[in-house]
Amino acid sequence: MELSDTSNRDAANGLGGYLLKHLREYGLLLALIAIMAFFQVVTDGTLLKAVNITNLFLQNSYIIIMALGMLVVIVAGHIDLSVGSVMGFVGALAAVMIVEWSLPVGLTIPACLIMGILIGAWHGYWVAYWKIPSFIVTLSGMLVFRGLSLWLLEGQSVGPFPKSFQLLSTGFIPDVFGIGRPNGTALAAGAIAAILIVWLGLKARARNAKYGIEGEPMPFFVIRNAIVAGALLFVCYKLAAFRGLPNVLVSMVVLTVIYAFITENTTLGRRIYALGGNEKAAKLSGIKTERLTFLAFVNMGMLAALAGLIFAARLNTATPKAGFAVELDVIAAVFIGGASMSGGVGKIVGAVVGAFIMGVMNNGMSIMGIGIDYQQVIKGLVLLAAVFFDVYNKSKQG
Repeated sequence: MELSDTSNRDAANGLGGYLLKHLREYGLLLALIAIMAFFQVVTDGTLLKAVNITNLFLQNSYIIIMALGMLVVIVAGHIDLSVGSVMGFVGALAAVMIVEWSLPVGLTIPACLIMGILIGAWHGYWVAYWKIPSFIVTLSGMLVFRGLSLWLLEGQSVGPFPKSFQLLSTGFIPDVFGIGRPNGTALAAGAIAAILIVWLGLKARARNAKYGIEGEPMPFFVIRNAIVAGALLFVCYKLAAFRGLPNVLVSMVVLTVIYAFITENTTLGRRIYALGGNEKAAKLSGIKTERLTFLAFVNMGMLAALAGLIFAARLNTATPKAGFAVELDVIAAVFIGGASMSGGVGKIVGAVVGAFIMGVMNNGMSIMGIGIDYQQVIKGLVLLAAVFFDVYNKSKQG
């Protein structure tokens, strides 16, 4: 009997110890659920209505896309303050090319993405090869591209865009099953995604067990996967009841999967984390740190350009103020998602969840009629609390 009690206590301590060690990851998921539950109650069920869930994805798509690139930059030990201005500039460039120069959409989109890559290369060159702090380089970029947007648009809004361009943001995947409502494609996508997540999780557990790596305790694995799979099915059911899967949601999911795979399962990803963890040690181990830093900013420029195209397509116009202060939401999403200011720490999924936390808060407070002044105060306090939580955990573990 004593032996049984002892083993039970050890198991409980093991579960408790694992939870404390991974408190940030589980806390982030629970925080998102709690915030959504709170706003669902105070908005009398408006938050989780099908049309509002669709709006959530449309409103936050460009933030999430840029958060993927920002995570890579921050993990590498840098920061990019120019993303909002670059986003606005690329949207302005697209408007001028399509509306004023009458260029085809098929030419404009690749040209704007190439422009984003060139802008990222400009920033990366000064940071990587001249060792100018990224804060200064991208602050300069923020001012430069904000000014270029004003110059390009001549201080006026330019639009509207043709339907083919608007589909970037406002389009929906057609129902291949021909059901209509509920949208069969959305339902099938949700079911496949839920099954895939559980299958990949089981596969990872089996691989860890094979190599003797201590994995996630089974109770946590079951609960976490049940929550994620259930949430996926619920969201896809709601989307199916409205207009189906938005194009931007598919783009976001594909990009998230690609970046999660690169950062967690490739040599390139491991080198980026090594670069942010200790640049000198990474360089001594043979990693080409300058090239990695350069590529991180090139990647950020490309994603900022894509976000600019999506944002302009959603508004159906390019405005001189587009992207103003958006970089703050993007950076906040990454830090709320668990990234460390010192570099070397952070996950793609965490950045996406952090962006959704910011998005749900923005959406919920807007539905409640809370003014933009109070919204900024609340978001600032949430960001401070998230960073404090990270620092406190590190001090406890240390």
